[in-house]
Amino acid sequence: MIPRIQKRGQRTIGLLYYLYGPGKFEEHTDPHLVASWDHNAPDPGRDATATLKQLQQLLDQPVENIDPSQRPKKHVWHLSVRNGGEDRILSDEEWGDVARRMVSAAGIDDPEAGAGCRWAAVRHADDHIHIVATLVREDGYKPDLDNDAIRVQAQARVLEAELGLRRLSKGDGTAAQRPTSAERHKAERQGRERTAREELRETVRRAVAGTRSDKEFFDRLAAAGLLIRKRTAPSGDVLGYKVALPGDLNKDGEPVFYPGARLAPDLSLPRIRERWSGEAQDVPAARREGAIGTGPGSPASARRGTASAVWQAVLVVEHGEDAVAAAHIAAAGEVLDALAKTSAAYTRRELRDAATAFERASRSHVRAVRGHDRALRQAARDLVRGGPALGRGEDGATTAMAIDMLFFLITAAAHWHARRGHAQQAEAATRAAEHLRTAYQAAAAQPLGVLHQRGRRLGRPILQRQTALLREALPELAEQILAEPGWYALAATLAEAEAAGHDPAALLSDVAGGRELGTADSVSDVLVWRMRRSAELPADASHLPETGNARSRSAARGTTTRPSAPSRRRSVEEASRKPR
Repeated sequence: MIPRIQKRGQRTIGLLYYLYGPGKFEEHTDPHLVASWDHNAPDPGRDATATLKQLQQLLDQPVENIDPSQRPKKHVWHLSVRNGGEDRILSDEEWGDVARRMVSAAGIDDPEAGAGCRWAAVRHADDHIHIVATLVREDGYKPDLDNDAIRVQAQARVLEAELGLRRLSKGDGTAAQRPTSAERHKAERQGRERTAREELRETVRRAVAGTRSDKEFFDRLAAAGLLIRKRTAPSGDVLGYKVALPGDLNKDGEPVFYPGARLAPDLSLPRIRERWSGEAQDVPAARREGAIGTGPGSPASARRGTASAVWQAVLVVEHGEDAVAAAHIAAAGEVLDALAKTSAAYTRRELRDAATAFERASRSHVRAVRGHDRALRQAARDLVRGGPALGRGEDGATTAMAIDMLFFLITAAAHWHARRGHAQQAEAATRAAEHLRTAYQAAAAQPLGVLHQRGRRLGRPILQRQTALLREALPELAEQILAEPGWYALAATLAEAEAAGHDPAALLSDVAGGRELGTADSVSDVLVWRMRRSAELPADASHLPETGNARSRSAARGTTTRPSAPSRRRSVEEASRKPR
């Protein structure tokens, strides 16, 4: 249940004409009263002898009875109360009770407090009502409306429980503005799934992912096909911007522009520029990560770099300072946007939904200290510049690797928000994680299937050695992993890592240590991707020769012994205070 206090007005009759009229898009059906201050107000909707003028005069009577100099400049109070599309349809009697509870909570008319204001509740659709009140009490005094918005929100949470409606989380004022009913009806009339505001928000969000300057940001907006208006100072400096969809026109045939701040609180130009503070020069992904089998700037190289940056960010969110963790959570949203923008068709929808859901989780009252999140923002930049992934081979396998790492970062963000009482953000991050889980299953099926077959073809002595190694390195998880179908893929990865010159036991212990595994559907799958990233093994094993003993395997690939992963991993302090 969503109560929204609208801007106060000066003309009661004007609001009544709207509430009892057909609506801007003929969406109002059967307008009628469901409750009023004295249970006996005339209903112009269902009483042929009643008029809007009569109702207006009765509502305004207390205002007219006081000295003109004492009257409020804007005396019309307007509250809309809307249920969600998944909620059941309430009866007129139930909506009437909702109205009485809301005006009492707001301080408009509390029967226990004596004289109240006059009000009426109008229903002209199944899912919502409007309450109009005049802000002078029957005794001539003005009501105390301090914190009325907070009080009606609290009452909505109580009513949701009593009426069996969807329970919404308490907000904190950092959410993006919801589309208005007029915007929704306009989208329906134009045959669009989402309103112009929602489409613009997603497009701008993706455009800003990994950007470094005003020019780059505005170039991306233009490339996305948006209409742009910049607000400039006399000096020529750009102060702000507005964007519009080319086909979204007002009644005069002009584009409808939205300032960035009206799309989301963090999409104003000053807030976007905060992301660029302390940005370093580009470092090619292949050089930063030592990617194997992928060229610099390729989609696979970008995804491998993303997996590494996300791996470090999990530690920061779990153990870093709040302001630094908040910056990493915000930057995680940029990575999701960039990955969704560049993903193959079979994962694109779920990744887009994950990015859209996580947008709410990227903001809270914990102000992010930008600059520490450079590695994640660089990962988003590399994803965009690497271009669309093909969805097969190393591209598809590294996509699965990146999604797997992102799942744990987004889950860590959900836990971080929950511990701080950010209910809406925690819920949003949880929903995003579920979309990532689905996207991962689609991306990982083929590359893990190849590894599974390779593992099943390992000789018995090798499998026995890998089993003993697993029990030695991870005694608490070993039996669970051995019972999973993914064990064979992990065994193949252990054999490949050993052939590449790594200490497989140390590598396995390192990638499993200190990182959350409880939410994984398959622990062995998670360890496969972590090992392949850390040991710099190709994510796609479909074109590799079969793994034999370590010496022959190393010779076949022409590799040399690499240092083990623990010697290359940085500490939490390094990850949070000296990001790459």
